[in-house]
Amino acid sequence: MIEVRVPDEQEGTKAVVRAWLKAVGDAVAENDPLVELETDKVTQEVPAPVAGVLAEILLDTDAEAVPGALLARIETDGAATPATRPKRVEGLRSPSVPENEAQGVDKLSPNGGGETRLSPSVRRACLQNGIDPSRIRGTGRNGRVTREDVDRAVASATVVSVGEPTTAQPRQFSPQDIPHDRMRLTIAENMVRAVSDAPHVTALFEADFSGIAAHKAALAARGTKLSYTAYIVKAAAEAMAVAPAINGRWEKDRIAISPTIDIGVGTALGEKGLVVPVVKDAGSLSLEQVGAKLDDLTRRAREGKLERSDVSGGSFTISNHGVSGSLLAAPIILHQGQAAILGVGKLDKRVVVREVGGQDAILIRPMAYVTLTIDHRVVDGHQTNAWLSRFVEILENWPPLQRS
Repeated sequence: MIEVRVPDEQEGTKAVVRAWLKAVGDAVAENDPLVELETDKVTQEVPAPVAGVLAEILLDTDAEAVPGALLARIETDGAATPATRPKRVEGLRSPSVPENEAQGVDKLSPNGGGETRLSPSVRRACLQNGIDPSRIRGTGRNGRVTREDVDRAVASATVVSVGEPTTAQPRQFSPQDIPHDRMRLTIAENMVRAVSDAPHVTALFEADFSGIAAHKAALAARGTKLSYTAYIVKAAAEAMAVAPAINGRWEKDRIAISPTIDIGVGTALGEKGLVVPVVKDAGSLSLEQVGAKLDDLTRRAREGKLERSDVSGGSFTISNHGVSGSLLAAPIILHQGQAAILGVGKLDKRVVVREVGGQDAILIRPMAYVTLTIDHRVVDGHQTNAWLSRFVEILENWPPLQRS
């Protein structure tokens, strides 16, 4: 028997078993996807480490999957037959799953063909909502019906009830109702925990982006396109020098300072919420390297292709909420291993007063509000304002691009 375990890299995020992709008794090839694990950040498929037969499932759908926990066992000699192979271990099934519903995946063909298997999570959702899975068009691997497909069908009320004529109505929802998915529930839990655990304080500054805008335009003229976020990440990394505790975290016996500056950048996924991919060791990267890394992470985030390592290990977070139009916000610190989060508002042309030739002058400049929300257990106002002052100073005095 070969054991299949939950990957060790979770960085404190809570993982649950979302869906088994194979049933007990199924033959599996090496690297075949066996099971989906889901956190508030990513959905990860765990592959089979060897070829053989799936002999046991020890963590059922919706069970918490802590790092290193035993998920399943694979038999490699092929001696056992499906009738004699062990089933799911008693006592570990979700109590809401009936005995006759706990034996792996069903083979109900979804509408339009494609993959014919239903995971226990999908099957249970269909039973709870009284809907017919064969009328759902699957969007998963090989057309498999996923839990998200069921949630969408329930929300839109387009799937008829099981056993009812086609004129029957499914469970009634208001058109404005949005069923919770796992990501939304986990985000909600993390939000409540974050504000309960850490005393939050927010400081507000304003930054002039004239120098950044000029540098960005000059680079674009040479064929290098960078987002404003790349400049923000680079400036944030440099500002850590004046207040290292901003890049730290609260521990029971000390304030632990991270040896590297690993900056997470909030990335919106539309109605699905958001993820926070991490630019690792941002302090050692050039501006162009930061930009390339951000482009790669953002693209893979929106394609649903982030790995667990891409969203773990952050020591500081940036919420560039201004890209969606807000002028001012005070994001909260979601990660227990961090002491601060930077919020950057919409870049907006505003009238400002500047000294020109020894005289006050009224000018129009591209301005943005920037906030730093801190865990007051870790840092005080002095470090907070020192960090923001340096951050704004770097942005406003960005050196012009030298002519080539």
